[in-house]
Amino acid sequence: MSPMRTPTPTKPTAPATTCASATTAGTATTVPHTGRQLDVAAELLALLGATRTEPRADDQLEALTLAVAADLPVLLWGEPGIGKTAALTRLADELDLPLTTVIASVHEPSDFSGLPVLGDDPAVRGVAMAPPDWAVRLVREGRGLLFLDELSTAPPAVQAALLRLVLERRVGALTLPPGVRIVAAANPRASAADGWELSAPLANRFVHLRWTHEHEVVVRGLGGTWPRATLPRLDPERLPEAVDHARRAVCGLLGSRPTLVHRLPTEETRRGGPWPSPRSWDMTLRLLAFATVAGSSRDVLSLLVRGTVGDGPGFELLAWIDRMDLPDPEELLADPAGAVLPERGDRRQAALEAVVTAVRERPARDRWDAAWALLARAAETGPPDLVVVPATTLAALRRDDWDVPAAIERLAGAVDLSRRAARPAATARGRR
Repeated sequence: MSPMRTPTPTKPTAPATTCASATTAGTATTVPHTGRQLDVAAELLALLGATRTEPRADDQLEALTLAVAADLPVLLWGEPGIGKTAALTRLADELDLPLTTVIASVHEPSDFSGLPVLGDDPAVRGVAMAPPDWAVRLVREGRGLLFLDELSTAPPAVQAALLRLVLERRVGALTLPPGVRIVAAANPRASAADGWELSAPLANRFVHLRWTHEHEVVVRGLGGTWPRATLPRLDPERLPEAVDHARRAVCGLLGSRPTLVHRLPTEETRRGGPWPSPRSWDMTLRLLAFATVAGSSRDVLSLLVRGTVGDGPGFELLAWIDRMDLPDPEELLADPAGAVLPERGDRRQAALEAVVTAVRERPARDRWDAAWALLARAAETGPPDLVVVPATTLAALRRDDWDVPAAIERLAGAVDLSRRAARPAATARGRR
């Protein structure tokens, strides 16, 4: 018989309710902890999203704001992730406009043309076309920025439904108020998700702007400071002058180049971009007037006109404006001492060449002498190399009985200096 053993005392087992309470308690303490971490994360996100803006020269941003001020639909073309949506968000904030974003590719044609709704007596009142909720909100607000995103991924049927919205600002039975501006964005077909070519009728309703990134702007923006998108300052005193200037430029060019009035591209891929038509020339005229009143640079004007009628016609218009704005050569010849020559180099040289052409067409001793006096003045007040070609041409016009004017002595040193400066550069190019 084995000896009896004294039972080993054991720890009392906690009731089941105690374990449940511990689990519940653990859960209860975890929830507030997680909530606090989410609050901290939200605070960090707010700090990351807090940015400021600064005045900064940005041609593409100025072109966008000018087209928005002119109340013309704008289409931004750019690769994915280039910052088109961010730029429009900043634009809406700066202009204090409610931003309404509509992804064109996820909508049906009826979302833009309106859904038919039967009334009490359709035989008498017809069938109303009910607009979508975003259009109703825009009409209620009376102002806003309508952003049509991913336009190049919208199928042809949706693009057709957008025609009336973009041109007539009609959505179903509603008309968008004048305070609403329309801006769209698209990716090139090669980089668009299931992309389509833009139809020619829809493309011809937009001002097309190529959206690119500038390294310094991106770096400063990621550092918390982005360029400020502000509407251009319009000088009210220049309104009549600007309208007259724009009409003379566009009508003058089209009067001399009638084939530019309407030129539908033969290649389908180019029909989805800017091309000349009476509609797009009307848009160009409006943009030219706005750019003149705002005092925009030539680079900004180039972006706008080429984005409306295409590169070829746009460059022709810019060249026509340069010639149109040149001073009258007869006025320059009449008063060489008091003549005001253009500051920009290419326009100054064009003015001098126009003077030489005027002398060639009506050669006379006094006109020849006046042209030399004008060239001498140009060499003294600007880069002397701009005088070399006109001076060489003018010298060839001399008649045997015409004495060499004193102005040539003043000019000879500048022209000779220019030629000597150009000689080492030509030698260096020859060694390459």
